[in-house]
Amino acid sequence: MTAARENHREAVAGRSDVEDTAELLAYYDDLERLKAGALWTIANKIEPWEPVSRYSPVLWPYKEMRGHVLRAIDLVTPEKAGRRVIYLNNPGAGDRAACVGGIYSGLQVMKAGETASAHAHSTSAMRFIMEGKGAYTIVDGHKMTLGANDLVLTPNGTWHEHGIDPDGTTCIWQDCLDIPLVNSLEANFYAVHPDLHQKVGFAVDDTKYTFGAPGLQPQVSWEKRYSPLYKYEWGPTYEALVKYSKVTDGSPYDGILMNYVNPLNNGPVMLTLGASMQLLRPGEKTKAHRHTGNVIYQVAKGSGTSIINGKRFDWQEKDIFCVPSWMFHEHANGSASDDACLFAFNDFPVMNALGLYREEGYGDNGGYQKIEA
Repeated sequence: MTAARENHREAVAGRSDVEDTAELLAYYDDLERLKAGALWTIANKIEPWEPVSRYSPVLWPYKEMRGHVLRAIDLVTPEKAGRRVIYLNNPGAGDRAACVGGIYSGLQVMKAGETASAHAHSTSAMRFIMEGKGAYTIVDGHKMTLGANDLVLTPNGTWHEHGIDPDGTTCIWQDCLDIPLVNSLEANFYAVHPDLHQKVGFAVDDTKYTFGAPGLQPQVSWEKRYSPLYKYEWGPTYEALVKYSKVTDGSPYDGILMNYVNPLNNGPVMLTLGASMQLLRPGEKTKAHRHTGNVIYQVAKGSGTSIINGKRFDWQEKDIFCVPSWMFHEHANGSASDDACLFAFNDFPVMNALGLYREEGYGDNGGYQKIEA
């Protein structure tokens, strides 16, 4: 007797609503032997009415994570590990090593005097510095010095390596890469630099001085499809947010938000990954909205609360949390006297390039979610 199969019938006009019969079940078995199948058996599953994420909203408390990250220093070397990283694995990721959606993230640690060899890969990467002094990254011969809350790019296909000056301190930063996305496209390549390390071929921090002046563009040729500004510093970013907050009410959903952009075209910094920084004014509480696209937040400043699909997450500085695609979320600054800032990685460039970005506000309860018990 032919075994029953999963059935995704919906009694809705225009949707698949085929009742199993013994004859149909036998027919499906015949198709399966040919490595084929009847679309109507899975149509409602593979084309849902709206996105249903396999991922969960998760918060990784930095105070709990930090000790485990530092312990890795005594257990493995950068030479043996390639990169000494503790990755963030969402319960819905399975074996994809994804923080959320098509985005991988991890916490990398290096101590004073250490270097990590140069490599290149098809995936795009960003790093957000969390703590320490003396960190640097070299991208295709351009060396960037890095401080807390700085964002640095290592675009796909570039040789890049990291290190800490001998007189620096132990540093931790958050990595973000589009590894799950690129692997799902089966397009990932990886190479190790033949000399293991690059030679610095330009003045230190040259991309900052060449492309970092607001509203001004140098007369230089740049044909690559990612930002030529490899480092975005915290000081000017925070200053811009504070100034902007004085002349605008901001977004009801995001407060005062600014995107990191390619200074030559005002587009995203890379083709597959975007980044933003938002400021929540003292006591500010945003309304809930949802959008296609996945977001990984890191608390750059302050403390507060986020409600994600009805679940409350309390956060403080350096905590990391994720919002999966099409889940309602809202944020609240926990301080009545000081602002809070949330840095974010996202995959909005992919959603926008493919025409898939969609956004809507929460329509009930004045725009605020009810917290699930």
